[in-house]
Amino acid sequence: MNYDVHSAAPEPAPQPVRVALPQAVPYVTYSIIGVTVVFYVLQVASVVFFGYPTTFSNIDWLSLYGARINEFIRAGQVWRLLTPVLLHGSVTHIFFNMYALLSFGTALEQFFGRGRFFTLYLLGAFAGNVMSFLFTDGYSVGASTAVFGLIGAEAVFLYRNRRLLAGHFRSAIGNVLFIIAVNLFLVGSLPGIDNWGHIGGLLGGLMFTWFACPLWEIEGIAPMLYVADRRSVGEVMSGAALVLAVFGALAVWGMVR
Repeated sequence: MNYDVHSAAPEPAPQPVRVALPQAVPYVTYSIIGVTVVFYVLQVASVVFFGYPTTFSNIDWLSLYGARINEFIRAGQVWRLLTPVLLHGSVTHIFFNMYALLSFGTALEQFFGRGRFFTLYLLGAFAGNVMSFLFTDGYSVGASTAVFGLIGAEAVFLYRNRRLLAGHFRSAIGNVLFIIAVNLFLVGSLPGIDNWGHIGGLLGGLMFTWFACPLWEIEGIAPMLYVADRRSVGEVMSGAALVLAVFGALAVWGMVR
């Protein structure tokens, strides 16, 4: 994949140059989609073959498989701050979430690398479910918490590398901000939408990516130019630790208040 970027060298009038960007098959994105689809098939198969469970106070399979249910989290089932990302309430629900994951995840995984991308996805899911736990009742499911983490990550990544991305930055950041606004203020106002989960995922993605996203610089000799990431592993780990500390503390506060 190639991109028109501006050279970071101090020149009176920087000119666009062709630079090779990281390329790799987004195996993590495909794997997440595959696992999520398997869980949805399991949900449907459970109803088809076993009906609705009656042993556990008539709660449904979504609840049993790990939906975000506040009373269960307060009882110690803290894994419910992550497992909702694997569950969905309908074919439409999972389709749109997986489509969004494919749209944003494919490029982000190539730019971030597999490990950092997977960490981003998990942190977005965790942060979103913590905010949902704090500010909403009932239960919630869906990968949109993690997807909003990816959307926030793309915004920060574009901003932090805006000098290299040149003219592409303006149009790309405009599209991302438009998607955020539409989903938070229009779609988020519809009944049944867990907007606090979206806000939390967005905040988690923004926070992690600010401290951990790739910081590109151009290396090589023309025309064999490529981008190198000057972000250290320690910075990435610190960014992840910060998100875990902030939202972990909020989760603990929500459990004891």
